[in-house]
Amino acid sequence: MSTSKKVCVFCSASDRVDAAYKTAAQTLGSLIGQRNHSLVWGGGKVGLMGEVARSAQSAGATLFGVIPESMQDIEIAYTDADQLVVTQTMRERKALMDSEADAFIILPGGIGTLEELTEIMVLRYLKYHDRPIILINTNNFYDPFIKLMQHYVDEKFAKPKHMNLFTVVDTPAQALDLL
Repeated sequence: MSTSKKVCVFCSASDRVDAAYKTAAQTLGSLIGQRNHSLVWGGGKVGLMGEVARSAQSAGATLFGVIPESMQDIEIAYTDADQLVVTQTMRERKALMDSEADAFIILPGGIGTLEELTEIMVLRYLKYHDRPIILINTNNFYDPFIKLMQHYVDEKFAKPKHMNLFTVVDTPAQALDLL
């Protein structure tokens, strides 16, 4: 039997995305709860963030949200979280999410999600952590990112081993199976 993990999920706060992305977020949240894990996330109740949080909580997961003051209105804070921390800055937000996480799962998202993903990869590369970083490639969303990473390797701006900083899966179940 696997041990309970604090799963940090990075994802979009947009409500305008395709239904397939919302379904993946809902499925991931439900599985986090069903498998007795807890959710660490950006504290928002809109977009994929809201979908994963509501689904995780409905399935019994404990929710630890972190939202910066300036984003409370934009992302509309999920006040029903078990714990919701309001930080002054985005840097404090990410540092707290990082410190609470046993693993990182990345759903599709925008430039904020991309920034969170690349920062956590750099921290792993620099050996500040060795926790899993798992990309859920819904609708082949991360194919361009993977191609870009391979381009870095091909052009010798990165080493082949950098491709091992993250794992790519197709489904939320596969992501949680890796934990």
